[in-house]
Amino acid sequence: MKGIIKLILRTIFFGTIALTIGMFWFDRYFSFSDDANMFTDEENIEDVCPIDSNVALISIHGDIVTYFTEPSYSEETGNLDEASSEEIVKYIDGIEKDDNIKALILEIDSYGGYPVAAEEITNALKKMTKPAIAVIRESAASAAYFIATGADKIYASEMSDVGGIGVTRSYLDYSEKNKNEGIIYQQLSLGKFKDSGDPDKELSKEEKELFLRDVKIMYDIFVKRVAENRKLDIEKVKKLADGSTMLGQAAKENGLIDEIGDIDSAEKWIESELKIEPKICTY
Repeated sequence: MKGIIKLILRTIFFGTIALTIGMFWFDRYFSFSDDANMFTDEENIEDVCPIDSNVALISIHGDIVTYFTEPSYSEETGNLDEASSEEIVKYIDGIEKDDNIKALILEIDSYGGYPVAAEEITNALKKMTKPAIAVIRESAASAAYFIATGADKIYASEMSDVGGIGVTRSYLDYSEKNKNEGIIYQQLSLGKFKDSGDPDKELSKEEKELFLRDVKIMYDIFVKRVAENRKLDIEKVKKLADGSTMLGQAAKENGLIDEIGDIDSAEKWIESELKIEPKICTY
């Protein structure tokens, strides 16, 4: 009888833990799902923001990716360490459709990410008929700067890192270390370049040329889009496109940003240009 009672108590205890964990994960992932589908055909931004909101603010923090992955969620801070173009483009589309929202502020603090994700967000910004203002905080480098160029106006701090125009596909090669440790790479692949870039094998000259070909294509696209979006001479952008960043004032002098400022500066610009008192809905 005691054994049965212990078994029942144990079942209840672990069942409660399992239920609690299940509810936690359900809430965590389905809360993200609700955010992801914030705007449906029947909903507008007023359904999730105060009714008198007239300016939307979207934050782009951390690595820029096309979609969220589980490790992007930090259990310590409860924040996302990634910005998903899939999510952000949905937000931008919803903002564009909502008559109550007159402008968008894009708050950026990121050292970059993936090129397609950056392009998707930039394209969505360029399609907007409403003003979009980018505010760079600590950094808008590489893919994050690509996104900033899609805005109508860019602010940054004097101490912000701006630019980083360049492309990298570098990786660590463990092949020599493996040899020293007696590990042999056994190639079992069809297609001449199928296992190119595997860190456990040496990169051949042909493989390196193949990667650099694509890096060059992406680099040229990046330079061209910055020149077009910022209305700069492409030769000038090429000179700036060495992969390095520069601080705010130098970025302004080189045409990479418009003004030294912050979110308050963006709000004042909106107030001056649109003749409205900004009331922000933050995502």
